[in-house]
Amino acid sequence: MTQAPSPPVADWRTYRRLAPFLKPYRGALLGVLAISLLSTLSGLAQPYLSKLLIDQALLQRDMGALVRIAAIMIGVTIGGFAVNILASYRYVALSAAMLYDIRAALLRHLQTLSPRFYGSFRLGDLVSRLNSDVSDVQRIAADTLLSVVGNLLFFVGCVAMMLWLDWRLFLVSVLLVPASLAIFSHYQRRLTALTRTMRERGADLGSLLVDTVMGMRVVASLRAGEHEVGRFRARNDAFVAAMLRMQVASFLTGALPGTLMTAATSAVILYGGWRIIEGDMSIGTLVAFMTYHMRLLSPIQTLMGLTSGLASARVSLGRIFELFDTPPDVVERAGARPLTGAGTLRFEAVAMRYDRDAVLRHVDLTIPAGSLCAILGPSGAGKSTMADLMVRYLDPDRGRISVDDVDLRDCRLDDLRREIILVDQAPWLFNDTIAANIGFALPDVTRAQIEAAAHAAGLDAFIDRLPEGYDTPAGERGMALSAGERQRIVLARALLRRPGILILDEPTSALDGDTEQLVADRLRAALPGATIIVITHKPLLAQMADHVIALKDGRATMTRRAGPVHV
Repeated sequence: MTQAPSPPVADWRTYRRLAPFLKPYRGALLGVLAISLLSTLSGLAQPYLSKLLIDQALLQRDMGALVRIAAIMIGVTIGGFAVNILASYRYVALSAAMLYDIRAALLRHLQTLSPRFYGSFRLGDLVSRLNSDVSDVQRIAADTLLSVVGNLLFFVGCVAMMLWLDWRLFLVSVLLVPASLAIFSHYQRRLTALTRTMRERGADLGSLLVDTVMGMRVVASLRAGEHEVGRFRARNDAFVAAMLRMQVASFLTGALPGTLMTAATSAVILYGGWRIIEGDMSIGTLVAFMTYHMRLLSPIQTLMGLTSGLASARVSLGRIFELFDTPPDVVERAGARPLTGAGTLRFEAVAMRYDRDAVLRHVDLTIPAGSLCAILGPSGAGKSTMADLMVRYLDPDRGRISVDDVDLRDCRLDDLRREIILVDQAPWLFNDTIAANIGFALPDVTRAQIEAAAHAAGLDAFIDRLPEGYDTPAGERGMALSAGERQRIVLARALLRRPGILILDEPTSALDGDTEQLVADRLRAALPGATIIVITHKPLLAQMADHVIALKDGRATMTRRAGPVHV
């Protein structure tokens, strides 16, 4: 599998795309901001109270002032602690809700993408984006962003207090800030690029592990274990090298500017001490100023240290929004019509290409309502493409497909896929019980309905042999069951929904002759009046069909009981 080319490295504008997810929580976030402001004010009060403590209580030997100021300091400390807890709690709750909205929106978008996307996008990379990238955004949103807001507020407050106490001393304290910011900006850009590289190498590693685990039988049978370990070592080394380069850049991003800012402290001490000796400044003022200055360094260094997390989250957001930016092949039209039933299917001059290869060429045919129709043809002839077109996973390049004379593109997608159901040739089961797999996504289904569908799919004898019956776990991807058992469970799942048109792609490929005969005999009885379309290589189902469609070289020939008719 290949991956779509990566777009340019995400920049800070990536965060703007969070606006639609932030909008519903705007009022609550403003409340958190107000609480954070109270917390910042309580922190800013402490150094100024220390000035009063020295100048008005200690130097003046005023015990009453000492008690009053100490009591105020205790009250401010307790109040700041309380509002800090409240702000953190509210923000974590809001960030969790917002990130749920992002996950849900991403899952809904992925459901609109066609089989082409899932056939070309690496599974390991997709899982990495859904798991690692979204988790990284959640971690940053829950921890880092509130810290950024709090530190920015505290930084502004410290600057204001330092200017108010002594503007000349403030100018001395910020002499090295431009150099610090220049170094910070340089390494921040480098850090962003290295973070994305590390994520891509991590996705490479994840894709290899997924391929190896899913193909473990092949690896074992071909004695390719050491070969796979070697491939793992090469990709792991590339991931570790990228991670180490990112760690070095992350350290330099915070350490170099922080070292310069710390050097400014010495200049403040020298200049302030000289002013006190000259009688131009009180000791309390210098102590308060130094406290603000040291606290000013803290948010600067914290913000610099948070750069790694913010860069990582920015890259993660960019990778997530790449999925959002993948356009669906099929989009529901505005004002789409409801579909309350489905019967006759008609292909009218339908043509379809994959890349440069023509799969279907000018296909014209009609599948009557209530008929059993078999589609035959060699591999690659376009049988599965026809199935994807009939459920509108894809739209034809030319021509149209209609159900009861209504173009599928004019129908609501939800109605269309309720009335026309496709059972793929690769049966997929969820890691749940057999009953839950048959009744999947039908919350009101009864056990009697599940058992009736299982009977129609020929599962009775198999279920009777299981100690837990319908409550037997199917296992991961249904691998606790045989291929034939999985096929019949998936068939029962489709029959339970009683569609107007049922499309079966190789529904009995893993069944023995007797079981295939049983399933074939029960299909018509299970869905009386429904149109059943079977894509098969098995002669039995083709012999039962009212019509047989033969595909060859992208063209279709329909044969009826009365004889062949070219369409």
